[in-house]
Amino acid sequence: MINLPNLITLVRIMLVLPLMGLLYQPYSICQWGALTIFLLAAATDWLDGYLARKWNQITETGKFLDPLSDKILVIAPLLVLIERRQIPAWGVFIIILREMVIAGWRVNPQLKNQQQISGASLWGKIKTVSQIIAVSLLLTPLAQLQWTGLVFFWIAVALTIISGIIYLLPKSITEVE
Repeated sequence: MINLPNLITLVRIMLVLPLMGLLYQPYSICQWGALTIFLLAAATDWLDGYLARKWNQITETGKFLDPLSDKILVIAPLLVLIERRQIPAWGVFIIILREMVIAGWRVNPQLKNQQQISGASLWGKIKTVSQIIAVSLLLTPLAQLQWTGLVFFWIAVALTIISGIIYLLPKSITEVE
């Protein structure tokens, strides 16, 4: 079902196309444009979730599309950053691997029956925010922010690993009593 929150999520996916187009342009203004589109698209992640909860429009389609759009939005510019030699491919591989494992875990009913799976939503949100901060800093065409962006990239990789481990642990282990 396509409601406004789901439509916003679809727009986030579509924004990746002009984002990528601008990232391949050699002009500083295009890099600023790419950063602006990235930040706008990242902001829609909050907006679609807020509207879905507020208007009670949470759907199975939204539950599928929202995390998928987040992954597309983050991974696409990370691949460009690899091409630019700003970040190493193995760090991005860890991010992609975690996302693939968790996505497979979510859709496999046999795994869900074997143990109670922890949603780790707080850690997942922290992971996503750290990735968005890292990508934003690395996309900024200001040389003085590149080092900070690289530091945040490694923080994002660490949080990606931590959130993945927490997600896969049985709920009983991750509960705080």
